[in-house]
Amino acid sequence: MTFGPTEELMQFLLIPAIAAAVYVLGSIRILRQYERAVVFLLGRYTGTRGPGPIFLPLGFYGMKRVSMRIVAQDIPPQDVITRDNISAKVNAVLYFRVADAALATLEIQDYLYATGQLAQTTLLSVLGQVELDELLADRRKVNDLLKQIIDERTDYWGVEVSAVEIKDVLLPDGMRRAIARQAEAERERRAKVISAQGELQASETLAQAARMMQSQPMSLQLRYLQTVTEIAAENNSTTLFPIPIDLFRPFLQRADDSVAGATPAGAGLPPAAAPSMLTAKNLADGLPQVQFESVKKPVDE
Repeated sequence: MTFGPTEELMQFLLIPAIAAAVYVLGSIRILRQYERAVVFLLGRYTGTRGPGPIFLPLGFYGMKRVSMRIVAQDIPPQDVITRDNISAKVNAVLYFRVADAALATLEIQDYLYATGQLAQTTLLSVLGQVELDELLADRRKVNDLLKQIIDERTDYWGVEVSAVEIKDVLLPDGMRRAIARQAEAERERRAKVISAQGELQASETLAQAARMMQSQPMSLQLRYLQTVTEIAAENNSTTLFPIPIDLFRPFLQRADDSVAGATPAGAGLPPAAAPSMLTAKNLADGLPQVQFESVKKPVDE
């Protein structure tokens, strides 16, 4: 089978056309939304491109993809000694992203590894300057200080640090027990202070109530009746009624007057005979409506 000159020409041009199409398709690169391409022309940096499709002729241009997303990198536990000479193991989480793809490619070999190592050394140096109480109570301040220091050093690499969070602080068992005793003592102190303040407020209220009852004597009687009502509501078999001593004061005064009238002053009685004048009969005369009966005990034969 023989081909004409036109057909041979078409076959001759078909092969280069196919090769050119393959070359063009191979030179087209697709970059995702979160990716950037650092482009090199014969080894020389020419710029950063992306996202979307870009055309880079094969054999002349090269590129390196750089992700612009935030990376969460775990910092392994580090043995640190705080400023108050307390040893602890601290681990943290580092959040960072590439802000400049060209610097992250040209200025440092592996920005992921370098940023992680920098975070570990910074964690050791910063925690050595703070006390344990500050590390446990004011962790946000320590996190901000770590973020500021790491961000300043990685700025030349085109890396932006979003946050540094201390995840866990492991203390020795003895230090944990000491902190627990300290917390228990602090709670006991607060409880005693609150109890003392309650006693003070109660005493002030009772004093105010006493002054109020002193100005209004009838209120004391009403309070007494209310207390009796509360006692009777409990189904008690015995109810106690307190009687003021003032009710018996006239009878005692009359008894004293009777004794004084039976023994005139200046009688010159001997000291031993004076107590014998106070007999049961005189007391009976001094207290009306009160009778004393003498009971003779049987004598054993």
